[in-house]
Amino acid sequence: MIRRLYDWVLSWADTRFGVPVLAAISFIESSFFPVPPDPLLMALCLGKPKKSFWYAFVCSVSSVLGGILGYFIGLALWELLSGFFYTYLFSPEAFMYVGDKYQENAFIAILGAALTPIPYKVFTIGAGVFKISLLTLIAASVIGRSARFFIEAGLIFFLGDRIKSFIDRYFNILVTLFFILLVLGFILVKFYMK
Repeated sequence: MIRRLYDWVLSWADTRFGVPVLAAISFIESSFFPVPPDPLLMALCLGKPKKSFWYAFVCSVSSVLGGILGYFIGLALWELLSGFFYTYLFSPEAFMYVGDKYQENAFIAILGAALTPIPYKVFTIGAGVFKISLLTLIAASVIGRSARFFIEAGLIFFLGDRIKSFIDRYFNILVTLFFILLVLGFILVKFYMK
């Protein structure tokens, strides 16, 4: 089923509805849709490289707005919808893990999920359930989602087709390495500001 959804997402790249579908998928993926917008973003960028940064902007804004929807699902509808999410999207164990991460540092937890392949929707919904500040969710999401999508678009803008196979093959590793570098940067800043 996931493969069919993935193929369906990619099928929109060659239509005039590519950008609206990118916005819609970016929005709903942040709260309940299982396929990330990255494949469609890359396909659109490869089709029209000069518009790569526009596509990244649309993807980022839509994703953050979808994250806010996820927050309100968690805040107001969790009791009603938790069974659906546990059955189809994530396990109770994964959800409790998110709660633990929020106890450690909510901003870094959300930033990590927004930037890496960790399911962002678990963190947006969890932010509402665990009553994390909406501003924390928005700030971390804007930074993480924008970094993720603009890096992908930038690589395609500057390197074109050569980068597509490289991104496809090493996407998870590249994003994880970037997140590690970002966290190390925060640690260094904190260390030097003492």
